[in-house]
Amino acid sequence: MTSLVLTIIAHDKPGLVEQLSLTIANNGGNWLESSMSRLAGKFAGILIVTVADEQADSLLDALQQLESQGLKVVAERSQENATLTDSNNITLELIGHDKPGIVREISQALSRYNINVERLSTELVSGSMSAEELFKAEAELTVPAGVDLDDLQQSLEAIANDLMVDITLN
Repeated sequence: MTSLVLTIIAHDKPGLVEQLSLTIANNGGNWLESSMSRLAGKFAGILIVTVADEQADSLLDALQQLESQGLKVVAERSQENATLTDSNNITLELIGHDKPGIVREISQALSRYNINVERLSTELVSGSMSAEELFKAEAELTVPAGVDLDDLQQSLEAIANDLMVDITLN
């Protein structure tokens, strides 16, 4: 079997998921995992599809033909890397007043510890006590076993103080 990672973008309109799923199914693909959203009037998504090796090229061709219908698909064959068996999985939650640079500062700190971001979800939400917009993020992280979690917590707290956000590790 061949695994394909697809990224999709199109002007949002009804029927895009159906169009994509029909193309995948009609070419022997199996839809496994996905995350899709409407962002700034666009439909954007990522998904993983598996297909028999002998049907992979046919599916890739069919996906490229969707561009003529307004659906741009970028497909990459995946070679799954071995996951770290000697690691910890933690969740990072962040909330604070929105300002440029929050994701950059946090991701730089995580990178210094060789931490992998497995999933990241961000959004702007209205503050419960005020009309101000708050930046909210949640990330699933894979932390190498040798990382001192207290050290990581202190590093993130220093950044949180500078950015005036709250960060919680679970």
